[in-house]
Amino acid sequence: MPKRRILIWTIEAMLVAGTVAGTATASDNQRVAAGLPTTKKLLLLMDTDKNGKVSKQEFMSFMEAEFDRLDINHDGELDVHELMQLQARSAGGTHR
Repeated sequence: MPKRRILIWTIEAMLVAGTVAGTATASDNQRVAAGLPTTKKLLLLMDTDKNGKVSKQEFMSFMEAEFDRLDINHDGELDVHELMQLQARSAGGTHR
């Protein structure tokens, strides 16, 4: 599974969580329902001990690995160029 897609799923999961936290309308409920399969895939990727839940440690380890992958020049910071590379690859539908 391409790691670029994993980051996109992470962002989608965060958006779904934000939608659930607010007052849900019919369109919000549809968006939540549409995001469930992706969120379940993300959970499976992050749940290293396979207990059906993601601990803070599992989440942080996953996000650290994603940060390191995105940090092209390995300077410990993400800049506009590095984030634009991600956006360009996602928009182009390129999978590796």
